[in-house]
Amino acid sequence: MKWTRLVAALPALGTAGVAAYDLTQKNHSLLRNFPVLGHARYAIELIGPEMRQYIVAGNDEERPFSRDQRAWIYRSAKGVNNYVGFGTDNDLERNEGYPIVKHRTFAQSHAAETDDHAIPCAKVLGGARGRAKAFRPRSVVNVSAMSFGSLSGAAITALNKGVALAGAMHNTGEGGLSTYHRSGGDLILQIGTGYFGCRAEDGHLDLDKLVTVVESAPVRAIEIKLSQGAKPGLGGVLPGAKVTKEIADIRGVPQGETVVSPSRHTAFHDIDSMLDLVETIAERTGLPVGIKSAVGEMGFWQQLTAAMSSVDGPRRGVDFVTIDGGEGGTGAAPVVFSDSVALPWAVGFSRVYALFAEAGLTDDVVFIASGKLGLPITAAQAFAMGADMINVAREAMLSIGCLQTQKCHEDTCPTGVATQNAWLAHGLDPELKKVRLANYLVALRKDLLKISDAVGVAHPGLLTPDDVELLDGMRKGTGLADVFGYQPDWGRLGDELAREITDIMVAGDFENAGTAAGDRETAKKEQPTR
Repeated sequence: MKWTRLVAALPALGTAGVAAYDLTQKNHSLLRNFPVLGHARYAIELIGPEMRQYIVAGNDEERPFSRDQRAWIYRSAKGVNNYVGFGTDNDLERNEGYPIVKHRTFAQSHAAETDDHAIPCAKVLGGARGRAKAFRPRSVVNVSAMSFGSLSGAAITALNKGVALAGAMHNTGEGGLSTYHRSGGDLILQIGTGYFGCRAEDGHLDLDKLVTVVESAPVRAIEIKLSQGAKPGLGGVLPGAKVTKEIADIRGVPQGETVVSPSRHTAFHDIDSMLDLVETIAERTGLPVGIKSAVGEMGFWQQLTAAMSSVDGPRRGVDFVTIDGGEGGTGAAPVVFSDSVALPWAVGFSRVYALFAEAGLTDDVVFIASGKLGLPITAAQAFAMGADMINVAREAMLSIGCLQTQKCHEDTCPTGVATQNAWLAHGLDPELKKVRLANYLVALRKDLLKISDAVGVAHPGLLTPDDVELLDGMRKGTGLADVFGYQPDWGRLGDELAREITDIMVAGDFENAGTAAGDRETAKKEQPTR
């Protein structure tokens, strides 16, 4: 009986203890003035994003991805019906900048389709510069740079196995090539300012280590990261507590010590030295080499295009350019960098593309677009503006279970995607989630082919700025060329490239078109669910 009364009194005693603490502490005025009750405010603030996500927000209100956008990704990833009924619920009357694809009445694309809706790149990556291991990527949609360390090992494994199923590629991110990246998918190896996985003891780039890493895995291309949309012009910090033995071995850094990535590269200091390094890496590895950057001041791009188009001296240049939007991405960053540093993707890309177009270089470079473009309409707009491929990051995370709880920087991701917490990561099954990613990639490619067919072209790379308008409410629509200042022939493939990719798409002979080879025997046996 005494124990029963004691147990019954515990809640009251606990409340009294909290009240006594609140009344005596001085850090929080609210709690001092409203003991116990004040905690409700902090609890609501803590779960505010989740409450708005499920209870308050409308279908198109949330950012960075609305409920409708997430629903399309989730349903596509699960292989269930991703159609909608009863018409659009988007607010076309007041939606400025809303993209509209202009279908054609009689034109037909005649494009063949495979079971996985393969769309090979319209350009051969590294072909223009004669790289020894130039190839035509089999998928125009690939997984963007996300490092092991930022994402869990289970998430990286799911992504890598998923791209193998879908015939796509997986960018390693700057954190090095981990064991989780070696699960069957073709890779693009990213080199950041920390040179993780290929760094000397003094932190500088070690070319011999780079070559060894490349030869140890199915690396198809190398990307030198100059900056990223989440934190352009800002180096990263990996706290020593997170530098486990596994991460230390992968990145080539001391275990338990804080690792600071510089904001700039030490292997080069200007355009000339950067292009020298590009050519050296390409010669040592045989692989296509490109750069990734968010867009700020344009002097860098003016100097790059001038150097690549110069007739004096050796012809040096990058094989591909990945333009990241300043909208931010998976990397944790100060709010001001996520919100206000670097141009949004469409503005930044259009300015860079214009410089390459003026220099007559657009057919010689593969343009990769990155920055919230993993939805059919945003991807279609990117292709219409001149992109040759797109990389998806957050959309890929959503496909394998991310709930957009925006806890990536806190190591508390509830679905085990963006965390190093072993208990949380345990909840993510790579064997299940690899199929979810593959389904999503296939669904996106399928819709891109549908859009292309509606316009009457065989490939999304044949979409032009004339095929998409941006609405100003219900008053008028303005073509992409006028919005972004494109000249009449910009955003279009050259005649030879256009004929070549049209022939490939109509014939449907994608395997002999110069695909991302690799060993796909396992992938062929495990086709994604449709």
